[in-house]
Amino acid sequence: MEAAPARSRSVEDIFEDFKGRRTAIIKALTTDVEDFYSQCDPEKENLCLYGLPNEQWEVNLPVEEVPPELPEPVLGINFARDGMQEKDWLSLVSVHSDTWLLALAFYFGARFGFDKTDRKRLFNMINELPTIFEVVTGSAKKQVKEKSSVSNNSGSKSKFSSKVVNFLSTPIALQTKDEDEGLEEQDDDEHGETLCGACGENYGTDEFWICCDICEKWFHGKCVKITPARAEHIKQYKCPTCSNKRAR
Repeated sequence: MEAAPARSRSVEDIFEDFKGRRTAIIKALTTDVEDFYSQCDPEKENLCLYGLPNEQWEVNLPVEEVPPELPEPVLGINFARDGMQEKDWLSLVSVHSDTWLLALAFYFGARFGFDKTDRKRLFNMINELPTIFEVVTGSAKKQVKEKSSVSNNSGSKSKFSSKVVNFLSTPIALQTKDEDEGLEEQDDDEHGETLCGACGENYGTDEFWICCDICEKWFHGKCVKITPARAEHIKQYKCPTCSNKRAR
């Protein structure tokens, strides 16, 4: 199934191997997602998502040899498929895939005797690429837009409304960037009275917040582990408390 690149000895060779496998996994989680989803049947045994150097992917059982020749992807990705929302499951698989690719690259680095300089160069080359998680969740594009927005609007106070108005039902009036400063300050005062349902702290102008569509409580994004990029894909957000109630 998997074979070490026998002639790969340089940093560039390992990086090309990394890029091929990364491209393959991104295909599985984006353009080929329907096929990938259907292959991850929870009724089957432990399955893994393999990215191959030739930019092809496969869902397969782990190798039988112990220990395996190469580090393996996370086992049993199929078991969680029907237990969570599809976008959350794909995000989870993408995070584990990022971890696997790094492990694989530095396994080759150790096997081929890379020194400190080579390891650092390999990491820097890898780090220039967006992670699979960033690509799958859309946060890679979002980060570029946000950096551009911050550089062009460094004096702006409100970063709250335009990011969340499209997907939240809110009890608080949200302001757009086209409204005048007076309304913006009034909006900040209203937000200041809102407390996070997780930590109990007040709203901050530079913080991302999200509202639960069930209990209508507000939460810091960081407190419930929701990013602006991820929130844009959530049709109905349920806070951890409401989600646990439903599970029970």
